[in-house]
Amino acid sequence: MTDKPAPHIAQKAPYAVEVEAGKKYFWCACGNSKNQPFCDGSHKGTGFSPTAFTAEQAGTVFLCGCKHTANAPYCDGTHKSV
Repeated sequence: MTDKPAPHIAQKAPYAVEVEAGKKYFWCACGNSKNQPFCDGSHKGTGFSPTAFTAEQAGTVFLCGCKHTANAPYCDGTHKSV
């Protein structure tokens, strides 16, 4: 059994983004997207897949930039220790 490679750290801070209630988003889990924090398809062939989520309400959310959160796609503070 092979272990999945570690994701690329896009930045060691969360991305504060405005979301629309009811809209579906695809958070980049591999860290290679040029459209951070969202997926642009750069994960193909890496073993990673984007994390889909639908915004429950409109407003600012803090999406993980280090790609190591245990609460994907949201920041849980893990960037402080990676």
